[in-house]
Amino acid sequence: MRGLPVFDDPNLVVGAEGFSDAGVYRLRDDLLILQSLDFFPPLVDDPYLFGQIAAANSLSDIFAMGGQPRTALNIVGFPDDKLDLEILGEILNGGAERVKAAGAVIAGGHTVRDTEIKYGLSVTGVATPDELITNSGAQPGDRLVLTKPLGTGFITTAFKKNRCPGNVLATATASMAMLNKGASESARGVKASAATDITGFGLAGHAGEMAQASDVTLVIETSCLAVLPGAAELAAAGYHTRASQTNRNAADSLMQIQAGADPMRLEMCFDPQTSGGLLISVRAEDAEHLVASCREGGSETAAIVGRVVEKTDVFLVLDD
Repeated sequence: MRGLPVFDDPNLVVGAEGFSDAGVYRLRDDLLILQSLDFFPPLVDDPYLFGQIAAANSLSDIFAMGGQPRTALNIVGFPDDKLDLEILGEILNGGAERVKAAGAVIAGGHTVRDTEIKYGLSVTGVATPDELITNSGAQPGDRLVLTKPLGTGFITTAFKKNRCPGNVLATATASMAMLNKGASESARGVKASAATDITGFGLAGHAGEMAQASDVTLVIETSCLAVLPGAAELAAAGYHTRASQTNRNAADSLMQIQAGADPMRLEMCFDPQTSGGLLISVRAEDAEHLVASCREGGSETAAIVGRVVEKTDVFLVLDD
């Protein structure tokens, strides 16, 4: 972002210069619009499932900020000179199914010819000022709740090399296709202090962003992290993405790793996630209720995974 203009508009509540999941603009005193965009190449062979995962991932940014998605635009790169357009139709149908499940509509989109398939959404959502949740409000004394299991990076990497068991992939893709809608509603219900969704920078990266934005230290108890079935075995077998190491390098100056933390659990903190869960900072007295509400809403592995403390000399502590 260095060198790009900074827009000075009093109605721009959250802009591109921060660590937030979506931009926020005030239309009226009682109405905010939230905007985000994301797209990527296929992680799976099934085009309909890929569309579902990509759409769920794009919608997640709005859910992370307490918003309600309203409209979405398809963003497509497709080699129509090499692949049948029926494949694209299946991708778009998968995306449309998730958008509909989120309570939003597809309002159009744009397609370009590309050398590889790429798909995602530009999503617009709405929220009132009271509903908005940013990643900058975490308070000392809060508990941290994570709503989805980790390990999608290891699993999809193994799949690309034809080394992932079918049942392991099926569980991971079901998690990736699941919307964060229920978790977002639960976070709004307890008036969460802060939230962010866990995607490409991994748990450590996004937790570090929340800590910096909130000027606090986050302590993650790695033994409490839910992990997708089979992910640990694939990680041990070496199916790491390149981003695992870059995520660790990026977080290195921000964090402290406590003695005794399990090395495999630590790897899960740096594994880049696709359509991961929400990391929610909530008052300690509301944490158990939040977990129960998230589980009722479909996030079966939601759990308390850490706490927020006064800022120390690091932003993130990875403990056992």
